[in-house]
Amino acid sequence: MSDQPNMATIQLNGVKQPFIINPKNFSTGSRGFYGQGKMMVGDKNYQVNIQLVEIGSKPKGKDEKKE
Repeated sequence: MSDQPNMATIQLNGVKQPFIINPKNFSTGSRGFYGQGKMMVGDKNYQVNIQLVEIGSKPKGKDEKKE
């Protein structure tokens, strides 16, 4: 396992900004990664939220059938 943090890069209007994303167990039971921060593009400041959800990671409920 690497000691390097997981990174995601957002590009908006030619401006690139890297963000650290951390492993997360979501309240729905799904798992994935989440990161947030702020990004300046031109003279405007933006709030950035990054959410990556692993498809199929949510546990199946008692009444749900696995397809």
